[in-house]
Amino acid sequence: MEPYRHIAVFLAQCRRSARMLGLTLALLTVGLFFLSTNLLGFLQGHLNEKLYFFSVAAPFLSHVKISFFGALYLLMPWIMYILWKGIGLPFGLRGSKLFWFVLTTSILFYSGSLFCFLVTLPYGVSFLLGFQSAELKPVISVDRFVNFVTLFILAFGLIFELPVFMIFSAGVGVSRKVFEKNRRYAILVIAILAALLTPTPDIMNMALMGGPLYLLYEAGILVIRVFRLDEKRRPAEV
Repeated sequence: MEPYRHIAVFLAQCRRSARMLGLTLALLTVGLFFLSTNLLGFLQGHLNEKLYFFSVAAPFLSHVKISFFGALYLLMPWIMYILWKGIGLPFGLRGSKLFWFVLTTSILFYSGSLFCFLVTLPYGVSFLLGFQSAELKPVISVDRFVNFVTLFILAFGLIFELPVFMIFSAGVGVSRKVFEKNRRYAILVIAILAALLTPTPDIMNMALMGGPLYLLYEAGILVIRVFRLDEKRRPAEV
């Protein structure tokens, strides 16, 4: 029954914050909508691509999507706070511990998303468009462009949070040896994620994602070993 109790605590914490978070997200999306033309222009200029639309509603919907993503991006520390408060409450994750978990998770999220924006996306887009020719010219729709860019940036940000979840797992009773013994499976999962989430399936682009992700996996193991986080840990009572 213990796992069900933890899930109930997590859902209760999320429910308390979901209304305020949803309202803030909606208001911030509306506010960013007035800046969405500049945001779209910034993304378009960074990747140096011309965009087109093939339906009447496509430009409006694209601006709404990019505004929503921008709001989600800015509110990520708050989202992480709600997540860790709900997950960690049954295990005594409060006060300064909660603060450091939220701070570290947010830093890793923004680091991963910036790495994607500055390195992986430009390389991937350049590679994909390298197949154009005199007979084959790219015509990129604005809605597909916005979906492509925002989803990959978000995905990179989220997967870069791997070490924090490993550290939390160690703190609630998962031994460091579990991560060490399952390196081969971790490498396999990382390779699959790199193949699925990178814009192109070539080795270079996969390495740009898989390499940092594996280093983060090893960093999580190192932190657990140095601070002995997997020793003598017991879930705290709510």
